[in-house]
Amino acid sequence: MKITSTKIGIIGLGYVGLPLALEFSKKFPVVGFDINSPRILDLQHGIDITNEVEKSSLIKSTNITFSSDIAALTDCNFYIVTVPTPITKNKRPDLGPLISASKTIAKLLKRGDVVVYESTVYPGATEEDCVPILEKISGLSLNKDFHVGYSPERINPGDKSHRLPDIKKVTSGSNKKSADFIDQVYKKIITAGTYQAESIKVAEAAKVIENTQRDLNIALINELAIIFNLMDIDTQAVLNAAETKWNFLPFRPGLVGGHCIGVDPYYLTHKSQSLGYNPEIILAGRRLNDGMASFVSSQLIKLLAQKNIKINSSKILILGLSFKEDCPDIRNTKVTDIIDELLDYDCKVSVYDPWVNKSEAKAEHGIELLDNIESNQYDAIIIAVSHKQFKKMGIKKIRSYGKSKHVIYDLKYIFPSEHVDQRL
Repeated sequence: MKITSTKIGIIGLGYVGLPLALEFSKKFPVVGFDINSPRILDLQHGIDITNEVEKSSLIKSTNITFSSDIAALTDCNFYIVTVPTPITKNKRPDLGPLISASKTIAKLLKRGDVVVYESTVYPGATEEDCVPILEKISGLSLNKDFHVGYSPERINPGDKSHRLPDIKKVTSGSNKKSADFIDQVYKKIITAGTYQAESIKVAEAAKVIENTQRDLNIALINELAIIFNLMDIDTQAVLNAAETKWNFLPFRPGLVGGHCIGVDPYYLTHKSQSLGYNPEIILAGRRLNDGMASFVSSQLIKLLAQKNIKINSSKILILGLSFKEDCPDIRNTKVTDIIDELLDYDCKVSVYDPWVNKSEAKAEHGIELLDNIESNQYDAIIIAVSHKQFKKMGIKKIRSYGKSKHVIYDLKYIFPSEHVDQRL
C-alpha cells in the first residue's frame, strides 16, 4: 500500500460516487464505474442529471475514466463502493447492490488491494456480509492479501455550501496498517480533515445514528405539529418563540423522504432485532414520519370540505416532487404518498417540479410532470417542496393557478400563515 502508486476505482456514480471520483481525480488516476450505461454516456459528454457537479468540472477532468466495462477497473488497487443501500417494501435492508458490487470487485481483487465501503449499512455489514464474498471469489485472505475499510458518505444532495472537501470524513480499516493508509488517502482530498474511528463497526454505527438522530428529531416536531393543529395554534409561531432559547434545536415539521433519513434507521433496527432487541423509540419515530403524508392529505380533504369544495373529482396541484428543495433527487420521496392518498379520494392530481427529470418521474413513479401550469384550474394547491422557483413565484402567482374558490396548503412554511389557508 503506497500513496504514490494508488489508482482508485469508484463503484457507483450517483450523488455520492461522482463527486468523490472527481475530487480524487485531482490527486490520483481514477476509474469511475457504473452498470448504468446511459449514465456513463452522459458523463462522458459532460452531463450530470443529479446536478451535483458542474459540466466544466466533468469536461476539464483529464485524470478520470468513466466506464460500464468491468475490465476498466483491472489496474485499480484502491476500490471505493458507493452503491445504494435501499430498503424493501417490508422495510428490511436490501443489500443487493452492495453484494453485487462486492462480487464485481472480488473478480478483480489482487494482493495488496484495498476495498473501502461508503454505502450506509448496519454495524457489521462490511465484515460479515461483504468480506466473505471478497474472500470466497478472489481466493484471497483479509489482512493477509488485501484490506478493507469503511468511510461513511456525508453528501447532502443539492447542498452547494457543504461540499465533499468541506465535510469532515470518518475513516476506518480492517487493521491498524490499513486504517492509517485509508486515512492518508482521504486526507489528500478532504480539507476539513478526517477522523479515524476505532474500528469498521464504530464507523458504520456512527453513520447510521447520524440520520437516525435527525429522523427522531423531525418526528418529535411532526408530532408537535399534529398536536398544535388540534389546538389551532400555529406551529411556526411556537417554534419561533422556542428558538429564542440558545439550546433549542431548529428542526421543522414535514415529510421525511430521500435515500438517507427515511431509510437508514431501518438498517439499525433490523440489526437490533436480529440480536433480540426490538427498538421502540426509533421505530416509533419512523412510524410517525411515515404517516405524515396521510395526515397532510386528510387535512387537505377537511379544508376542502370546510370551503364547500367538492372533493370527488377536485383538481389538485402539487408543487414539488423531489424529496428536498433545489434538488432533482426523487428517491423515496414522500410526495408520492400524498398523491396516492388523494387519488384514493378520486381527486385529479397534477404535479409540477422544475428540478425533476420528466422521464425519471415517469419511469420511477408513473407520474407525468406538467411542462407549465395553467391559471384558474385548481381547487387546491399544495406547496410540497420549497424550491427557490416557488418562493420566487410569490403567493399571488401561485394563487392565480387556483379557481375563483380554492385553498392553498403550505407544507414548507414558505409564506406567512395569513397568506395561505393551511400550514403543517
